[in-house]
This record gives sequence, C-alpha cells and structure tokens, in this order.
Amino acid sequence: MNIDEDTSAWLGCPTPLEMYKHQCALLEDELIQTQAQVRKARANVAGLVQMNDALITGKTDAESALKLARSEISRLNLENSQMGRRINSLMAVCEQRDHLFRENQRLLLELKVFKGASA
Repeated sequence: MNIDEDTSAWLGCPTPLEMYKHQCALLEDELIQTQAQVRKARANVAGLVQMNDALITGKTDAESALKLARSEISRLNLENSQMGRRINSLMAVCEQRDHLFRENQRLLLELKVFKGASA
C-alpha cells in the first residue's frame, strides 16, 4: 500500500490555483459592491450639499423677512405710542369740556333760581 499517494483530488478538494481564483472572484465581487456603495454615498453627499444650499438660502430669506418684520413692529410701536399720547391729550380735553359743561349747567340753574326769586 502506498501512503504517499495524493488523495486530495479524490475528495473533490480544489487545487491551490482554484482556491486563488475563487478568492479573487470573491474579492472582485466585494470590490464591485464597495464601488456601488461609494457611488451611492457620493450621490447622497451631493444631495445633502444641495439640500444644505437650499436651507442656507431659505435661512437667509427668513432672516431678511424677520428683519423687515422687526422694523415694521418698531414703526408700529412708535406710531401706537404717538397715538396713545394724542388720545390721552384728547381725553384730558374731553374731561375739561365735561367739567365746563357741568359748571355751565350749574350756573344756568343758579341764574334761573336767582331770576325766579327776583321776579
């Protein structure tokens, strides 16, 4: 019996060259998948850059609108303050008019009473 005989071919075991070829095929498949993932990641990054640009533009527009709104609010507050002062002065004049009207009515009543007592 010959013990040194190579039995690897009997069991269907691959040769070293076949194993290297198989390993190369696995590495090629992995490289192709990695390249596809890199392309997809680059597309995602490009999309994110575009979204970021759009957001920056939107933020700039919103900041401009906010600045305009704040200036409008300041203008309206000033106008409201001025109107409040005018209203307060008109209320004071109205109170003076009412006081003078009541005083006039009181004096007219006293005059009637005085004329009625003299007659």
